[in-house]
Amino acid sequence: MALAGLPLVLLVGALGRIPGSEGGKETPAHFLVQWMSECRFLNGTQRVRYLERHFYDRHEILCFDSDLGKFVAITELGKADADKLNRDKQWLQYQKAEVDSLCRHNYEVNSYKAPKREERAIGRRSEFWG
Repeated sequence: MALAGLPLVLLVGALGRIPGSEGGKETPAHFLVQWMSECRFLNGTQRVRYLERHFYDRHEILCFDSDLGKFVAITELGKADADKLNRDKQWLQYQKAEVDSLCRHNYEVNSYKAPKREERAIGRRSEFWG
């Protein structure tokens, strides 16, 4: 019965030693992976630029720029990902379409005009209240 928990203890022990914590040569124990999308508007929706930025450990490694129409490696770490993503023509078309489906759509939805202020007659009761 005591040996029933042995595989679990070995697994936890193996996971407890994270490679890279001894010298920084492999993946560190704690790191950050993040994707960020940006829409940049110039002159309303006449000129729109969509950027998708990829970060690893607080450093930008890769970026999609709708003006260029492709992924660009910022660092050597992002070069392999940029090459792989640029070979996928369907994914590139999807990214290029984000200018219309994300940026221009949200610009129209979130831009609003304030309603005109109603002129109120002071000292009069409205017909609704009698």
